[in-house]
Amino acid sequence: MVGGRVGMEDLVRCGLSVQESTNFERELKEILANPGGAEQVWRHIVARKLLKPQHPHALHQLVYYSVYRDRDDAIHGPPLYWFPSLHQAIHTNLGRIMESHGPRLLGASYKDPITSFKQFQQFSVQHPEMYWPLVLKELSVQFSLPPKCILDTSDKSKPHGTWLPGAILNIADCCIQPNSYLKKHDDSLAIVWRDEGCDDLNVKSMTLKELREQVMVVATALSLKFNKGDAIAIDMQMTVTAVIIYLAIVVAGLVVVSIADSFAPKEIATRLRISKAKAIFTQDFLVRGGRRFPLYSKVVESDPEIVIVIPATGKDVAISLRNQDISWGSFLSSAPQLTSSNFFSPVYQPIESVTNILFSSGTTGEPKAIPWTQLSPIRCTADSWTHLNVQSEDVVCWPTNLGWVMGPITLYTCFLTGATLALYHGSPLDHGFGKFVQDAGVTMLGTVPSLVRTWKTTNCMEGLDWTKIKTFSTTGETSNVDDDLWLSSRAYYKPIIECCGGTELSSSYIQGNLLQPQSFGAFSSASMGTGLVILDENGNPYPDDQPCVGEVGLFPRYMGATDRLLNADHEEVYFKGMPLYKGMQLRRHGDMLKRTIGGYLMVQGRVDDTMNLGGIKTSSVEIEAVCNLADESIMETAAVSVAPPEGGPEQLAIFVVLKKGLNAETDVLKTKFSRAIQTNLNPLFKVRFVRTVSELPRTMSNKLLRRVLRDQFRKELQKLHSKI
Repeated sequence: MVGGRVGMEDLVRCGLSVQESTNFERELKEILANPGGAEQVWRHIVARKLLKPQHPHALHQLVYYSVYRDRDDAIHGPPLYWFPSLHQAIHTNLGRIMESHGPRLLGASYKDPITSFKQFQQFSVQHPEMYWPLVLKELSVQFSLPPKCILDTSDKSKPHGTWLPGAILNIADCCIQPNSYLKKHDDSLAIVWRDEGCDDLNVKSMTLKELREQVMVVATALSLKFNKGDAIAIDMQMTVTAVIIYLAIVVAGLVVVSIADSFAPKEIATRLRISKAKAIFTQDFLVRGGRRFPLYSKVVESDPEIVIVIPATGKDVAISLRNQDISWGSFLSSAPQLTSSNFFSPVYQPIESVTNILFSSGTTGEPKAIPWTQLSPIRCTADSWTHLNVQSEDVVCWPTNLGWVMGPITLYTCFLTGATLALYHGSPLDHGFGKFVQDAGVTMLGTVPSLVRTWKTTNCMEGLDWTKIKTFSTTGETSNVDDDLWLSSRAYYKPIIECCGGTELSSSYIQGNLLQPQSFGAFSSASMGTGLVILDENGNPYPDDQPCVGEVGLFPRYMGATDRLLNADHEEVYFKGMPLYKGMQLRRHGDMLKRTIGGYLMVQGRVDDTMNLGGIKTSSVEIEAVCNLADESIMETAAVSVAPPEGGPEQLAIFVVLKKGLNAETDVLKTKFSRAIQTNLNPLFKVRFVRTVSELPRTMSNKLLRRVLRDQFRKELQKLHSKI
């Protein structure tokens, strides 16, 4: 066998019976009898469905790693596991418009969607005025006043241009209106969902008409209490009700303030203050894993003006409210009965109007307040349409929260493409979620790597049928190859589209797609419409076809990217100090990228000291401020994070300098740090490693050298890994 022989004994050790092993070995030998290298062997194995979802993961590991055992990535690039056929490529969203317009736009050089993908991606960057109209036509975006052009570069005060100038619309109204081109009708399924604990009951559903009617009721009630432009926060699970509230806020001309339901009161208060929120929607309790967790009481600690409280279960809230707060039932009853004669009219606004305020921690103590305009949903949906190939017949499930960027992205992706949004009202960590994915007929499942690792290690998805899934997607953290192998194998090795972007970009700047072969844990291209370079230590760009490692610099004319921050200097954060490239000042993103042989991209971490913990970006400074107060023996701390040698999510380490004459056990400090971080910052953060040191490494100017500590932590992880 290519890379290493697989025999009967190996197959039996993996859990196959003798008869199964005999049959498997026979089929494998037939495949190996065909000429070709490792990739050709793997293609035949997948095409013949030799490896099945119900097979033990050990068998998938044995075969995959045996096939690629002798491959030298430095010579050949990363191993590939999924390959598009020309037939598949032509019938994707992107392939279809390439077939229709490629010969006209690229001339005689156009061959087919696979061969010409890179050329078409470059065309989308160089000629946005020709590319974007093709995509806009395919989305459920209706302008009450169309844009004057795609990109206006005449205003010298806006060096990066103005996208879709003059356009007026209500992007949430676009979500809930029929669209015959997309075969999106009133009786189309808009949302399917299931409550945790109801695993044996039918999946619930809501049509587009029903969704629109409920959104309009909530929008009417909002318009009676608040004024156009007011900021209204949402801090709750991503339930059907939360989605209705989100759309209604935007339909009514108000601004959503996104707050994750995992935040501590201090973090909620910070976001309410920055956004100047007039009210906040929340639940009385969170229900996860069969347990109830107080949410209203936590929100009240942040001292909001008004709280509108939705019952987590039943019809009525199960707690007492403050005098100024409103129950969900009372809030809805304030809206008059809607009829065809007094139906709520959406508020149409210029495309640059803010519809959503999201937050990103950055490297300062206060989170950056990132405004999403009506352009942002268009860009994120365009990415999903082109790269994830989301279509109107798809059922899309991405366990997330409206407090994080993937919440709004998933919502808009579904409703602006005509796809069905699938929501599970409960924990995604258990069998119940997986059964919902099966029963709802999910065709596109989004994940974060740590979630996949939990599914794999607990074996909680055993016995489920996920073969209706056509595409997986993942973002938020660095993927682990073996976890991805497990995930893809659940659906006969369907592709996992890796996505990496930012809230401030409203999109992914690098991404996989269905027109290029895919490699586990790697990105195959810059996203459509995105230009980038990789910079060396002196700020000079490497040649586009050269394998390298360096800081990424984004082209500044980036559709959907922010041009302002509410509480920070946008130019200083994203442009100051970045080099010029072909007359353009590059936009900072902060990622270190590795480009491999073959042009695949891998994220190597952050240039600055921002950490990515469980898919949530936070800063070393924030972690350290909390840890410094965790025990009276502490003089100072330094927080760093590193991805383990086998890949996967970053792990958090705290280096501690103790006060002179005082002692503390590292296990005790680890417990105290975890408790302090989870109470004050986020309950999802976990401390993996604590080390006491006599002093922290610093520069001559007394700047803390976290990279030195990061290297130490990386060596510790390598030692642990080598012992396994």
